[in-house]
Amino acid sequence: MSEYILGNLNPQCIWKNFYALTRIPRPSKHEEKIIAFMLDFGRGLGLETFRDEIGNVIIRKPATPGMENRKGVILQGHLDMVPQNNKDVQHDWLKDPVEPRIEGDWLWATGTTLGADNGMGVATAMAILESKDLQHGPVEALFTIDEETGMTGAQALKPGVLKGDILLNLDSETEGELYIGCAGGLDTTVDFRYKAETVPVGCKQFSIAVKGLRGGHSGMEINEGRGNANKLLARVILPLLRDMGVRLVSIEGGTLRNAIPRECEAVVAIPAAKVARALRSVKKTAADMKKEYAAIDAGLAVVCKRVPSVRRVIDADTALRAVRAINACPCNVDRMSLEVAGLVETSNNLAQVYSGKGK
Repeated sequence: MSEYILGNLNPQCIWKNFYALTRIPRPSKHEEKIIAFMLDFGRGLGLETFRDEIGNVIIRKPATPGMENRKGVILQGHLDMVPQNNKDVQHDWLKDPVEPRIEGDWLWATGTTLGADNGMGVATAMAILESKDLQHGPVEALFTIDEETGMTGAQALKPGVLKGDILLNLDSETEGELYIGCAGGLDTTVDFRYKAETVPVGCKQFSIAVKGLRGGHSGMEINEGRGNANKLLARVILPLLRDMGVRLVSIEGGTLRNAIPRECEAVVAIPAAKVARALRSVKKTAADMKKEYAAIDAGLAVVCKRVPSVRRVIDADTALRAVRAINACPCNVDRMSLEVAGLVETSNNLAQVYSGKGK
């Protein structure tokens, strides 16, 4: 069904290649299958095709007759994609293909990221490489690896490998716009060391989860004010820990440093006498958040349910300090550019929160 849907999209020369890319698992740092695919693709066209020592793939297409003296153009895209799926979706990123679907004017993936970053750029370069009717000078396609988690492919590219004069990076965001710069990033990791304690007698354990958020890229969508699941869950459970003697068993939210987290879940132990009060607090906070985010994250949901009991909880002082820190952590836009209207200069994203093994 997916193939038929994409088969009706134009330009077909790009969409058929994009669909082929969705069939191949290609999470960052696991690009073996897509590298092999691209080598077969280039060699199947009879073009000079090779991989360098790090795993980047280079394909060269000679100029069409009469265009040999034109400047060589390098088309660059990256082969890896951000591998993120909803918690209720079973997806093996080393084996399973992405399943696209169309809703209105948009192409989506079913329960996972789509891989249009940078699948559309790669598919465009592939269409140019296999075209028989374009007039062009020398063309080189550079497909790098591991862009999303370290730029290691680009950084390891050796001088002299490329022959072209002009490089066009096809990892753009908005149709019809040309970018002449890029963003930088800085990661910060904060650890809280905790003591595991026995669950107090008479507690009932619940899972409290924030779900249904849109998420998005921590650079491109940060200015939209989308909900951050880690921040929202901290807001839900903070009054429980602070005012009701509720104990934190575990917390886990977000999967990637450059993605706005869509889901976060905490397991808590609630004193039996405080269960009704705690659940009312969760319900009220959830209702407040749904009103606040109705315009940007209409799917926001807070799900609370009983779970099997475990024996250990995080010590109360550390749990409270950690959740307060999450709640207070800067998120979203910090500063807009004074030179370029509408450009985010500095922003923050609380990407991942998780507990275990004493921290």
